[in-house]
Amino acid sequence: MKTISPRDAQRLIASGAARLVDIRGADEYARAHIAGANHVPLDAMTKVDRGGAQVVIFHCKSGMRTAANADRLSDAANCEAFVLEGGIDGWRAAGLPVAEDKSQPIEIMRQVQITAGMLVLVGVLLGWLVAPAFFALSAFVGAGLTFAGISGWCGMAKLLGAMPWNRRAAA
Repeated sequence: MKTISPRDAQRLIASGAARLVDIRGADEYARAHIAGANHVPLDAMTKVDRGGAQVVIFHCKSGMRTAANADRLSDAANCEAFVLEGGIDGWRAAGLPVAEDKSQPIEIMRQVQITAGMLVLVGVLLGWLVAPAFFALSAFVGAGLTFAGISGWCGMAKLLGAMPWNRRAAA
């Protein structure tokens, strides 16, 4: 799949020739999105409703997720398809408008990274300063992250997703 610059994408979208599809998760979309983008999360992607457009432009946060899934997305579009260069970050860097809701929580995976990092740090500090048994906390977090990487299922993400501050984004 070819790439398209944010400015060229904006021109195609404004002319009605292209449909913009945001493949990010619901939490990411709720926090910031390009106005008028069709939200179809990657994990739910089967077929794209082009809405009469001849071209589909896919985007994620930085363009990496979209590029990594280019074949799957191209099949779902069933027409000429592009990857937005730099994703929504590139769109924003080009000075184009992004609808943002800062009251939404940060993305779940960033919450996982912050929580895991803090738990590892606390485990190491407590293991060093209080009792060596606290090193087990860091080992437990490391084992959980390894399992998540291998299986694709992250218990910490599920737990954080159920927290009250994340329920609004899921709605």
